[in-house]
Amino acid sequence: MAERLVQHALSVEAPPLNQLQVRSAGIAAGNGYPASSNSVAALKKVGIDLNDHASTQATEEFLLEADLIFAMTDSHLDSVRYHLGDQAEGRIHLMREFMNNTSDHQIPDPFGGGFADYKLTRDSMVEAIPSLIAFIKTKFPAAS
Repeated sequence: MAERLVQHALSVEAPPLNQLQVRSAGIAAGNGYPASSNSVAALKKVGIDLNDHASTQATEEFLLEADLIFAMTDSHLDSVRYHLGDQAEGRIHLMREFMNNTSDHQIPDPFGGGFADYKLTRDSMVEAIPSLIAFIKTKFPAAS
């Protein structure tokens, strides 16, 4: 869900933001699995199609290719730091850490839950998008 939400938000921005590649990967994910039906339904409610999504595992190689890495939870941060060590510094952040109006920077993992859990996770991500895009703009300023 995060990949499509961020990609959707960036698509309306000026270059180079609307040209950035957004890819998602899971710490405990396998490769090639479709999105859960609850993920598909949660994004469909906000007009985003997730039917063609296939899961990707967050391998060291995948992570090293990323300019920026946004994690959902502190445990995800810890896992990436474990795999990348010093190479993660300055590139890894929580998706919600740029929000000024909340002390809850964790995005709940809906895995195994019902539609309400997936909706809560989607809404937690959507709430983070404006501050996340503002941060990304500082890393990839528009051409003048």
